[in-house]
Amino acid sequence: MLPMMREGLYSPMDSVPVTVERQDIGAPEPTGRSPVALVTILAALVLLAFIAMMVWLQYSGSRVEGVEEPERALALIVGRTMDIDDAVERAPAWERFVYRVLSTDPKDDLDEALRWYEELARESFDPSVDLHLAILEGEAHRLDGVRRRTEEWERRPDPLPAFARLVGAAYLGEDIEGEAGADADAALADALEAGWFRDRLAIRLATRLGHQELLAAATATQADRSNRLLARMRATVAIEVVLIAIGLVLLARVVWRRRAFDRVSVVVLPPPWRGRTGVRVLIWGGALGAITLTVLYLASSLGPDRPYSRVLIGAATNLSFVPLIVLAHRLLIRPSGLRLSESFGLVPTPDGRRRLVLVVLTLLALGQVGEGIIDLAGRWVGFSAHWTEWFDRDLVWGSRAVVGMTIFDTAVLTPVFEETVFRGLLFATLRRRFGVGNAAVLSAAIFAVAHGYGVLGFGAVFWSGLLWAWAYERTGSLLPSMAAHAADNLMASLSVILVLRA
Repeated sequence: MLPMMREGLYSPMDSVPVTVERQDIGAPEPTGRSPVALVTILAALVLLAFIAMMVWLQYSGSRVEGVEEPERALALIVGRTMDIDDAVERAPAWERFVYRVLSTDPKDDLDEALRWYEELARESFDPSVDLHLAILEGEAHRLDGVRRRTEEWERRPDPLPAFARLVGAAYLGEDIEGEAGADADAALADALEAGWFRDRLAIRLATRLGHQELLAAATATQADRSNRLLARMRATVAIEVVLIAIGLVLLARVVWRRRAFDRVSVVVLPPPWRGRTGVRVLIWGGALGAITLTVLYLASSLGPDRPYSRVLIGAATNLSFVPLIVLAHRLLIRPSGLRLSESFGLVPTPDGRRRLVLVVLTLLALGQVGEGIIDLAGRWVGFSAHWTEWFDRDLVWGSRAVVGMTIFDTAVLTPVFEETVFRGLLFATLRRRFGVGNAAVLSAAIFAVAHGYGVLGFGAVFWSGLLWAWAYERTGSLLPSMAAHAADNLMASLSVILVLRA
């Protein structure tokens, strides 16, 4: 944890009387404790049941079960990844080095693609999954697997015998006869959609048959596609490199000055409401939010599957935070004599407006540095993010209106609601009982668990939660964390669009 997250370091608000931290300002404790305690217990049971249900849904089955058209999605993800790897191999040495540091090695990408396709093959009966898996095995020189697969295909109905002849000729050196041999280009078009899989099989087959025209066409098509993808990737990598460089400079500034941020607004933590009342509000609001999410989930599963309805329901999940915010306003903020904007520092001071940009830039840069270290460490020990954690079909295949609505949800609504709840209420309430470091760790852990990601995703979200809690403590405002959260989500969405969208 960064040194400045400990208690006792200099802050411009150190001159504020400490009685703010010691007072228990807030709604008076109700005299009838039994009904309140009973409601709290029931709400806690509802919340625990909801958490158990979400954990069961997350881990009881395959990850691909909740993805629509997983065959199409994975073919696109793997194909684009392989195209980018091919383009990087043709790039200058310095650029290859940058990509290897910031991304993965091509061999690691191929091994990961094989694992993902082996997982999908256990769930899907689509013949294209088997064909794609065989091509990946051939490219990885796992010829025993290719041989077993083609021998099995010969005993199965069409189109698998045709697949066996193409794959056997391309990777096993078998003779190809009949229509496939006479017109290999047409046979490939019948077997595979345009993309990396078809081009790789075409290049291998054309080399085997000495078909120079097919070889030249497939090589040119793949090079053109991969070069266009590399051009898109260069923009995102350049932004990432610049942010990391800025992050290193700002980190040196933090170490040198022993203080990273100046005040943006006037909030002083811990908050003025009672810690016990804050916990009660979190439990009640969490239970009401769980009920809201359950209703939305049932509505989405029972209703028609339309792009706009999916996006609207996704955006409406932010409504699950509304009961908690309403309860907090009624039972915590208003009894403390504050307005909602004052309680969360949403109105910056005149000097704070000038500092806000620097603070947000610092958060983004340190976030990139931390996530880069987490990614490198995760790859070193063998962890990787599963493709279902970041794939968004509405960003990839949705209309422009659907894409716009999805980005508005992820880059505007989600940051505002999540920062209000996880930093403004959860972290602040934990500060009534714990110091900055412990409260930041606990709130960031809950924030990361709520996202339901794997190990690397958990680490990245946890690091962001730490930074944003620290920023709230040091600046007295949620505006920096909201802006950094929005920028992170926007960059993630744009990366998906740039790489996967046609």
